[in-house]
Amino acid sequence: MTIAPVQRTGSTAWTDARLILALEEVVEQELNRHLKVAKEWMPHEYIPWSQGRDFDGVLGGEAWAVEQSQVTQLGRVSLVVNLLTEDNLPSYHHEIATMFGREGAWGTWVHRWTAEEGRHGIALRDYLLATRAVDPVALERARMDHMSAGFESDNAHSMLQSVAYVAFQELATRISHRNTGHFAGDPLCEQLLAKIANDENLHMVFYRNLLRAALELAPDQAMAAIRDVVTEFRMPGHGMPGFERAAAQIALGGVYNLRIHHDDVLQPVLRHLKVMEVDGLGPDGRQAQEELGLFMVGLDAQATRFDERQAALLARRAANAARK
Repeated sequence: MTIAPVQRTGSTAWTDARLILALEEVVEQELNRHLKVAKEWMPHEYIPWSQGRDFDGVLGGEAWAVEQSQVTQLGRVSLVVNLLTEDNLPSYHHEIATMFGREGAWGTWVHRWTAEEGRHGIALRDYLLATRAVDPVALERARMDHMSAGFESDNAHSMLQSVAYVAFQELATRISHRNTGHFAGDPLCEQLLAKIANDENLHMVFYRNLLRAALELAPDQAMAAIRDVVTEFRMPGHGMPGFERAAAQIALGGVYNLRIHHDDVLQPVLRHLKVMEVDGLGPDGRQAQEELGLFMVGLDAQATRFDERQAALLARRAANAARK
């Protein structure tokens, strides 16, 4: 593999434009690898269309009621959060197309990623409506509110931070989909979300490998980008209506919480990239590496406190249920 001439003369040597050009060959290689391993799947095959029937309204069907679906309350909340996150795909596409461009290997990847992500929202909405898992009116109003607000990445100012963010975020999304399926109470839903989670995992591998190349090319800048992303990480759906309340239910239910974030998202990527073992860093890179290490220690402690609070709350709930 050859990349543009490596110049380790300081962080100011690598502008976003130079990094995008220097990483073009890596993007092409990762794109080719992705296309070889990605398997085609059809969203419509995972939707139980036979369960579908008219809703009230123009067609005069049956009004929605919560007892019409076998999906659990936790699964319902998490599915809606996951779907509304996917719904903002037009904004995500705009963000990465503006950052990475629409030409060459970068552009091909941007469009391929968007196409693969698009089927996630299609499949999730079709499943939720066909199985009557959620109130369709509330879902549509939430979609309108969320998309009308748009999405602006915390990392749009930096190409390296954008790459670092999606390396972690794609894995976080994979974990969220996988665990949602596990807790949904419907084997078909779990099967559908496993397909979506597999897509997200392949996307994570693409960006993680790209981040590895960036660490080799511009180690100080990449290390600083990783530190900034990890310490300020937010899921892309954070701006949706009622996100905080839904996130609390999702955390308590074990779909996605601090412990999962630390153990199953941040640590695997950091270990794979051997971020804490990178040497030859300049002063800025070493400081970023040290700050990252300290943050991870603190996050682990926070996760332990969350684990204890979660266990205590669940125990109280179980005791109250037993007394009834």
